[in-house]
Amino acid sequence: MDYYAATVEKLIEEFRKMPGVGRKSAQRMAFYVLGLSEEKAGSLVTAICEAKQKVGYCSICCNLTDEQPCKICADLKRDKSLICVVESPQDVVAMEKTGEFKGLYHVLHGVISPMDGVKPEDIRIKELAIRLADNQVKEVIIATNPNIEGEATGSYIARLILPLGIKVTRIAKGIPIGGDIEYADQVTLSKALENRTEIKG
Repeated sequence: MDYYAATVEKLIEEFRKMPGVGRKSAQRMAFYVLGLSEEKAGSLVTAICEAKQKVGYCSICCNLTDEQPCKICADLKRDKSLICVVESPQDVVAMEKTGEFKGLYHVLHGVISPMDGVKPEDIRIKELAIRLADNQVKEVIIATNPNIEGEATGSYIARLILPLGIKVTRIAKGIPIGGDIEYADQVTLSKALENRTEIKG
């Protein structure tokens, strides 16, 4: 039985295509849009169209940007000898929010995943290799997620970089601050033990 008009159902289905959006969330989003004034709905449409037209990949780090190069790569205060490799643009935002990292980034836009048919050439590894050819980079930090695909991707990249004489490091993994050991998964616990530090008093 059709509960909604065909046009409304189509709008709901379009929202359902978004990552992590289920039927109920899609319905809420659709009814939110339908409840907007013509002016506000037009602003939303304009924002989406402008983003699609103007946002692309940075010619250096492959992050999303509306200028070339992106603001981070163009910042002369950043340490160009240090590159942090991440999976997605969202990871760059997360790292920047810490205020700790002062180097540059390289965004892979995915991870190697044979099960999903994603090969090394399907993500931005080639672009990273090109960046390393200018001999400016002294260290590459692998900051892929601590899961099977992220670990495999990190190991693959490390094997490519090490023969170049560039230092390769991996971000530490373990129990998050405020987390309970009881609820930690086995990979997290094993990594926490592996990366333990000596307490000196």
